[in-house]
Amino acid sequence: MTETEGWMARAGGCLANTYARFPVVLERGEGCRVWDVEGKEYLDFVAGIAVCALGHCHPAIVQAVTSQAATLLHVSNLYHVTPQIRLAELLCQHSFADRVFFCNSGAEANEAAIKLARKYAKDRGTRERVEIITMEGGFHGRTMATVTATAQAKYQQGFEPLLPGIRYVPFDDLAAVERAVGPETAAILVEPIQGEGGIRVPSAGYLQGLRKLCDASGALLIFDEVQTGIGRTGRLFAYEHWGAPPDIMTLAKALGGGVPIGAMLATEEVATSFTPGTHAATFGGNPLVTAAAIATLTTILEQGLVARAGEMGGRVLEELQTIQARHAAVKAVRGKGLLIGMELDREVRPVLTRCLGAGLLLSNAGEKVIRFAPPLIVSEEEVRAAAGILDKALQEVAA
Repeated sequence: MTETEGWMARAGGCLANTYARFPVVLERGEGCRVWDVEGKEYLDFVAGIAVCALGHCHPAIVQAVTSQAATLLHVSNLYHVTPQIRLAELLCQHSFADRVFFCNSGAEANEAAIKLARKYAKDRGTRERVEIITMEGGFHGRTMATVTATAQAKYQQGFEPLLPGIRYVPFDDLAAVERAVGPETAAILVEPIQGEGGIRVPSAGYLQGLRKLCDASGALLIFDEVQTGIGRTGRLFAYEHWGAPPDIMTLAKALGGGVPIGAMLATEEVATSFTPGTHAATFGGNPLVTAAAIATLTTILEQGLVARAGEMGGRVLEELQTIQARHAAVKAVRGKGLLIGMELDREVRPVLTRCLGAGLLLSNAGEKVIRFAPPLIVSEEEVRAAAGILDKALQEVAA
């Protein structure tokens, strides 16, 4: 039995079977690369599913976490802590928002957004405003409220009955949203670019149209930027591409650079509906995770990695479009910045498995879309290397 097989056998004896894991046991990482327990090296274009924006073990994050762990790990949100305040200030300074609520994940951030939207409607005397409109193909989390908001049956099966008050409409169909909005609409919740739905970029005017609809109807606009936020798309937040600021925005993934943190950002007017006792998270924004997030965000801003994500995303697109021209199985390549999808005419798992064997980690966004979400620090050489491995894997699968 190999060391990998031994660890996998141990995992099979104690872990919940909730993931279709690849047969590899990773042990350490540095930059855009990771190594397994047997010493094999992999180029990582998954980055923890768009989490490790600065790659693995970035010195700024290591230093921040080490220093904070030796200073103060956790107290409680019964008290103020300096890293939480500093991080909230940074997020407000660089976004539309005036207030921040911290939690532990994207799902929790979206739960908070849904609760705030309903509370805001009640506080304004519009008690009939309880409905949240979400988009088909979207993904907002795995809690009962967010799995209900996720309009994909495969995530919902077995968990019925789902929660009431969520209505689904097609993504990138402004007319459908117009028909759905009514006096009962509290908010529209949408990813500016759909992630798990296949890296789908909306048409020009769609997000601006949603903003106008909300302004006219009194509903709130909520952007789920859990996957697109913190520089991933070539802007600090994806909504900036379209000049359509939301009333509420949710973040997680890249915000902590690898530690679990989520955040819900809101305008002053909307945020006033959260008062002491209305919402909470025991670990939300504790000193350790906010110190890591400060290091992540300041490094991304100071080193110009947002603009670099846009530039390197262009390089990735060029490589993938060249591959597309050579392989009939590739139907489309799309995305923004370093969040790119390659749609195939077949399931992508066999391609991902071939890439894994050749030393490249890739993930899927739906059954037929390969997702490319490397760290923002990825180099042109690493992009070319990944493209070469993928090209060969597609050839092998086709054969």
